[in-house]
This record gives sequence, structure tokens and C-alpha cells, in this order.
Amino acid sequence: MTWVTWSLLSALFAAATALLAKMGVSRVEPNLATAIRTTVVLVLAWSIAITFGSHRQLAMLDRRSVGFLVASGVATGLSWLCYFRALAAGPASKVAPIDKLSAVFVILLAWPLLGETLTKGKLLGGGLIVIGAVVLAVTH
Repeated sequence: MTWVTWSLLSALFAAATALLAKMGVSRVEPNLATAIRTTVVLVLAWSIAITFGSHRQLAMLDRRSVGFLVASGVATGLSWLCYFRALAAGPASKVAPIDKLSAVFVILLAWPLLGETLTKGKLLGGGLIVIGAVVLAVTH
């Protein structure tokens, strides 16, 4: 499969995440809901890594990679805590589009941090995402 297929599957599962989380968090405190979800993700991720033999590469990891992956894990955890709190307080159809503004932050930060080119097309697309998120968030 190509990166486009994987990206579309990611979007589909992210949509399922928002809908299922909204249904699940309705009677559960958001921090506990995040802990339950994170436990499931932990078990699933390790099960997949072990099933496909990826765990054998643990001994070959360098400190830099581990540091970035740990930092990414912290960012993920904080994102999930905020996301569940937002879902508990607001409608999923408004929370999810605002959450997807992460794409705009990636476009803007990939330029200085990763050396990716900031093109007119990326700026236009990012601007459209912002406009779409605002329209979805403020309309009733």
C-alpha cells in the first residue's frame, strides 16, 4: 500500500476514534477515559510489534531516536488528554475539525524543523483547512 492509502486509513480510524470516544466519554471522567484508551493502544501496539518481529530492533535503537520517540509519546499523551477533555465538553462534529488544525501546525513547523519546502500550495491548503475548521466550529 502507498502512503496515500495508509493516510486515508488513518483518517478513517481517526474519525472512528472521535465518534467512539464521544460515546465512551459521556459517562466517564476524561482522564480515566484517556487512560483506558491508552492502555488498549499500548497492548495493541506491542502485540503488533511482537507479531511482526519489530521488537527485535530494540537493541539497535540510538539515544537520539529514543529521545524523539519519547518526546512524541509525551506529546501524544498530552494531545489525547486535551482531546478527551474537549470531547467531554463539546460536540464531536466541532471538536474533530479543530483538532485537525494539527495539519496546519505540521505544515508550518515542518519548514523550520524538517527543512520541508513551504510552498504557495501548502499555504493555500493550510489556509483552507483553517477556514473549514472555523466554519465547522462556529456554525450551528
